[in-house]
Amino acid sequence: MMNDFSRRGFLISTIATVSVTALPNGAFALTDAKARTLVDQVVADINKVISSGKSLSAMISDFERIFTRYADVNIIARSTLGADARRISKSQMQAFTKAFRGYIARKYGKRFNEFVGGRIEVQSVRKVKSWHEVKSMAFLRGEAPFEVNFLVSDRSGKDLFFDMTIEGISLRLSERTEIGSMLDRRKGDIDAMIADLRKAG
Repeated sequence: MMNDFSRRGFLISTIATVSVTALPNGAFALTDAKARTLVDQVVADINKVISSGKSLSAMISDFERIFTRYADVNIIARSTLGADARRISKSQMQAFTKAFRGYIARKYGKRFNEFVGGRIEVQSVRKVKSWHEVKSMAFLRGEAPFEVNFLVSDRSGKDLFFDMTIEGISLRLSERTEIGSMLDRRKGDIDAMIADLRKAG
């Protein structure tokens, strides 16, 4: 059984790495209502997989398809590399992004069964500078409810989640730490880290 931190960390990572596509930037400005609708849709899609009754391997495949369809995978992957993203080649970035997508699907998809019966309820939305913060409450079996904040922006040309926080913990910073540790173990060798990432999760 996962402890509270790992259960909550998984929930954050699973949902926050799923980003929703929308109309091109400029067609309609991002509004509170649109930001809330995006969060509702993401939650519904993930809950559908969790409650599907499918085999674990099928659930992982479904989650990877959701991640591929709705996430701005390029931005998420680049963010987790941090400063190292500036020193790698275009082909390395493509290979890393592909490996990162599979890693996320395996890492979090394997734990879907832990969250059967849980739910997330959207509470409020507010504009913060150039993005919107969607505040929600997560309800997991055997745990007290806790707040989950989704950060939504349309700066990339689409309405996308660019981060999620819970009790001050940022998804992007958490995954950046994981990827950074993998890179440190390989003494900065990007290709070796990518090879490890393909098997991780």
